[in-house]
Amino acid sequence: MAEEQKHEESIMEKIAEMIHGHDDSSSSSSDSDDEKKKSESSSTLKTKIYRLFGREQPVHKVFGGGKPADIFLWRNKKVSGGVLGAATVSWILFELLEYNLLTLFGHISILALAVLFLWSSASTFIHKTPPHIPEVHIPEEIVLQLASGLRIEINRGFTVLRDIASGRDLKKFLLVIGGLWVLSKLGSCCNFLTLIYIATVLLFSVPVLYEKYEDKVDDFGEKAMREIKKQYAVLDEKVLSKAMSKIPKGAFYKKKD
Repeated sequence: MAEEQKHEESIMEKIAEMIHGHDDSSSSSSDSDDEKKKSESSSTLKTKIYRLFGREQPVHKVFGGGKPADIFLWRNKKVSGGVLGAATVSWILFELLEYNLLTLFGHISILALAVLFLWSSASTFIHKTPPHIPEVHIPEEIVLQLASGLRIEINRGFTVLRDIASGRDLKKFLLVIGGLWVLSKLGSCCNFLTLIYIATVLLFSVPVLYEKYEDKVDDFGEKAMREIKKQYAVLDEKVLSKAMSKIPKGAFYKKKD
């Protein structure tokens, strides 16, 4: 009898362990399901976040993700500071000091050639090796790549201008007209070199600041775009639609009798 009782107790213990194990597995599966639901909900929330200009990639990827992006976003502070410093020195020389580009190029060339010539001539008298002057060649592949990229961008610009001139997109037309008007106002306030320097400073400051305060800027941009769309809808309803309806149709659009 004692052996039968022990056998029954062992069977009951095994059944209890199986029940507890099933409960643990079901609880772990439910926990994993909850985690999946949370991850899915977080991913859906991430997809719903508004980004300026419909951007889906990080700022570094937008700038190409290579060395130019590292320079513009100050990943390499020495190179970025050097480029911005060179642009600042050039602007000071040509704009503030009114130094001419051809004059600067001539003076630098004279100084470099004089130093190299005197060094090469003096090396025979002082018995030292002459300076190593490397041979400089522009690779044909790089020139073709630059020309091809420039051609693609110019053709794309011509396509956009053609679409705007054909009257297909009124919103794009107004944006381009506004941008050209702002550009003309900037051109009347400063010359081309100053405009290029301002664009360079903005290129080295705005992206890195935007990357630092990305969420706040996107939130403000979303509110601004909502307000712009609301005002554009009011303008389209009250002004533009009425003006377009008053324009007489040409003979091409008239129905034949």
